[in-house]
Amino acid sequence: MSTVFEYWPAPPPSGWTADDLDHLPAEGPNGEPGFFEHVELLDGALVFMAPQQRLHQRLVQAFTERLDAQAPSHLAAVHRMDVKLGERTRPCPDVMVIDAEATADNARTFYRAREVHLVIEIVSPESVERDRKLKPLRYAEAGIPHFWRVEENDERPVVYVYERDPATGAYTPTGIHHGRLAVQVPFPVEVDLDQLVK
Repeated sequence: MSTVFEYWPAPPPSGWTADDLDHLPAEGPNGEPGFFEHVELLDGALVFMAPQQRLHQRLVQAFTERLDAQAPSHLAAVHRMDVKLGERTRPCPDVMVIDAEATADNARTFYRAREVHLVIEIVSPESVERDRKLKPLRYAEAGIPHFWRVEENDERPVVYVYERDPATGAYTPTGIHHGRLAVQVPFPVEVDLDQLVK
């Protein structure tokens, strides 16, 4: 029986699918260990993510901890888990707030858009175009109600907050937060942004 990997390193004729990510091999085409460890699927194309900088890692962990601590009991914050937006799109956001019930299944490799309330992308130098343009568009199309983009300014995080307009299906900016983040949706959250990197 043939698989999509018979075409590797070229993509299969119809492109990769979200379900293909659950069957990626442990090694790369030349035996590289962990080759597929950090890969996303965007519009049928595999996107290999660059190694994380320490600041990026610290922000992922800090946002996950702060959100999880302040979330109501029916919600939970998770990091570095995929969200399946369609048959050909399965990104791996830095942080998500999801239905707490969905976290009970430890075998899950992705969550569905309907289970996600907030997506956070922390912008890296190699991900600027994806995080500013492509991913927000796909998250909004999938119906995810809230999106935050975190950028670094003098090694301090700046948070750009967006809410999905149900009339247009697109994200609308609702604030730019320096130093302190305070919002009421998707639940009341307060974060001392400057403390996240100290």
